[in-house]
Amino acid sequence: MRTKNRARPRLLIVDDEKHLRSSLASWFGDEGYAVDTACDAKQAVALLREHQPEIILLDVRMPDGDGLDLQQQIVELTPDATVIVMTAYASVSSAVRALKQGAYDYVIKPFNPEELSHLVAKAAERYALIRENRELRRQLRASEPDLIHQESSPLARVIDEAIQVAPTDTSVLLSGESGTGKELVARLIHARSPRCEQPLVVVNCGALAEGVLESELFGHERGAFTGAVAQRQGRIEQADGGTLFLDEVGDMPPKVQVDLLRVLQERNVTRVGGNSVIPVDFRLIAATHRDLQQEVGAGHFRADLFYRISVFGITLPPLRQRPQDIACLADHFRQRFAEQMGRRITAIAPAALALLQRHQWPGNVRELQNAIERAIVVCRGETIEVQHLPFGGAAPTVPRHDLSLATIERQHIEAVLTGAEFNISRAAKLLGIDRVTLYNKLKRYGIDRPAK
Repeated sequence: MRTKNRARPRLLIVDDEKHLRSSLASWFGDEGYAVDTACDAKQAVALLREHQPEIILLDVRMPDGDGLDLQQQIVELTPDATVIVMTAYASVSSAVRALKQGAYDYVIKPFNPEELSHLVAKAAERYALIRENRELRRQLRASEPDLIHQESSPLARVIDEAIQVAPTDTSVLLSGESGTGKELVARLIHARSPRCEQPLVVVNCGALAEGVLESELFGHERGAFTGAVAQRQGRIEQADGGTLFLDEVGDMPPKVQVDLLRVLQERNVTRVGGNSVIPVDFRLIAATHRDLQQEVGAGHFRADLFYRISVFGITLPPLRQRPQDIACLADHFRQRFAEQMGRRITAIAPAALALLQRHQWPGNVRELQNAIERAIVVCRGETIEVQHLPFGGAAPTVPRHDLSLATIERQHIEAVLTGAEFNISRAAKLLGIDRVTLYNKLKRYGIDRPAK
């Protein structure tokens, strides 16, 4: 049974056959797409300008022109749109022209509605990746100062190496402690590469069980296992033409290592439960907080895979090894979060900055970022003081030694909740716990949302 999904992209159907337009509009409307229809090129151009559809089903023959000529206009008006060309008069020349002009696929009438529906769903996934990639580039522009605007020579070396390897297709292994910015460097390499207009597909290998990771990477065919009710394209296929970023690759199970090595050697992928060989072209960037050479020696990671993914290695230094960067980073995060939250917080007090520079930062840049975000939330003046930092305490004149741990925890939770305006998600993030744990603590301590 087909289910509705109102988050799906906007669809434009261009065909001079009224019955076909109506049938497809009804079909895809039930699928959850917002659907527009056009009977000719003139009406299609008007709808393109008005609604900017993400997916276009385009007939080759129409009353006032050629569909492939219209396809060129579509590229100019909506360059990110995915075009699927339809025709009852197929020819090699028209198929070649359509694909050269960037068509996602070329289908011949009459077609099976279920198969067309599946094709459009795959096109929707592609569009989502394009949109995600655009957002990643926006985030990169916003976050690049986290890396670029630093003084330390260790980080300058990382930036130089990333920019040096970016224009190539060489596999890169990013090593370093958690929170040092490995994903940000991966985004920087992708953004400076010839593949920057194609997707950057991210997979966290440490967050998924073996069977789930296998399906996530390689995809699966319908019926491949219990619960596989439909064919699914894997993340490797989705990265075709772009970059695949495998975070925490050191946590990858042995069987998946073998399968990934085969993909890297043969440059094709076979879905779980399938027999078809699908060619893929992607650039691989991997990251790990582990010492992979040590893991190879211990027999936990395949040596041949290690050499495949570590052609060019970059090691990110922990924040404690570049204390000269802390002041600059902290001020950068102060400006960013103050602007995001609409707060007028203009400075970090010298005592607070000194405390930041003395801290060892086991969580590295991510920990510093979270510390400043929390400080912005709880700060009530224009300056971040010692007591606003998560490890600064309340800084009372006379230290208190008569409070239980539970009392101190309750007071701290109440302070963070007040600063976060009782936003549970934000407060849980600042406290470093999940929402369920925070809810349990609120229940235990009898903390209720204040009446408005």
